[in-house]
Amino acid sequence: MTARQPYQSGSCRARNVSENVGHEPIILVFYLVPHFTMLAFSSAVEVLRQANRVLGYEAYRWRVASESGGAVEAICGLSAVTNSSILTERRRLFEECRPSMVVICADQDVESYSSKPLEAWLRECRHCGVAVSGVGTATYILAKAGLLNDKHCTIHWENLPGFSERYMEVPVNAVLYQVDGNIWTCAGGSASLHMMLHLVQRHFGDETVAGICEQAIVERVRAPNERQRLPLSQKHGILNPIMIKLIEQMEDHLAEPLSIEKLAKDVKRSRRQVERLFRSELGRSPLSYYRELRLERARMLLTQSAIPIVDIAIACGFISASHFSKSFRETYGMAPQEIRRGRATSKQIVLDIATNDLEEVA
Repeated sequence: MTARQPYQSGSCRARNVSENVGHEPIILVFYLVPHFTMLAFSSAVEVLRQANRVLGYEAYRWRVASESGGAVEAICGLSAVTNSSILTERRRLFEECRPSMVVICADQDVESYSSKPLEAWLRECRHCGVAVSGVGTATYILAKAGLLNDKHCTIHWENLPGFSERYMEVPVNAVLYQVDGNIWTCAGGSASLHMMLHLVQRHFGDETVAGICEQAIVERVRAPNERQRLPLSQKHGILNPIMIKLIEQMEDHLAEPLSIEKLAKDVKRSRRQVERLFRSELGRSPLSYYRELRLERARMLLTQSAIPIVDIAIACGFISASHFSKSFRETYGMAPQEIRRGRATSKQIVLDIATNDLEEVA
């Protein structure tokens, strides 16, 4: 994949991302972390391209950057050619063509990604009034750079447990995207499309956004506070509102599990009725399902963080590390320690796009 080259035309004075604008282009810089998600990146760029098409003039202009320039490989195996670097962009902050927004695109294992030049550049962006956006797991990078102190943010639901344990002082929500001042974060995937539609709406209004949606076959613009994951009714095929309420209560109380009696009382049912409901809808007891939710959260923490296993056990509502380990092994067929060790040494299956062969690499 070849990234779009920047326009070579007149003035490119930076504009605030919330300003109303005339025909002067608004500049964005997309920074690609190695193994970034192509879906989130391309969706965001496509919104800007479609905005230019709908408006009939160059409303947006963008550059694509990496740490030192050159191609960056996405997690899918495709590569994007960049046309800028951190060094160049740091210099441009003090030139006419500085951006209005910098968008960081990342994906797996970004919690271990470290780049002092990137973090310094992001802090300089904040100092210069340039908006900074983290797409998906790039919220980790914004937190490392110190940009999320007292800022509300979001991150992909799968990374939420590890992030919230690591950055306990950062208010993070499991919403689609979040705008807090000059900090924009989204859950990644298609959420970047909706976040960019929100940006275009701020600049050019609902009519322009409707035109983009028509072109891109987007049925509706999702609100920032919408949930990331499928509704429970869709995920499990459950229509019973009592059942949905019970599962929501379980999800909200993983660290300190509620008793089945308490759950039943909250929905004005008996324990026996709740037991029958779970077996009818999900084929297992409420206690078993509740334990599965807690173990899934524990698995995420094991793969995303260096939190001691005993602390993970407590955070997921288990009374002891031994009880946790026994339950974990019964569910996943291996001990928590093996999951954590496997993360560091696991093999990755990489799809060779050119040959369509599967290669196994250490």
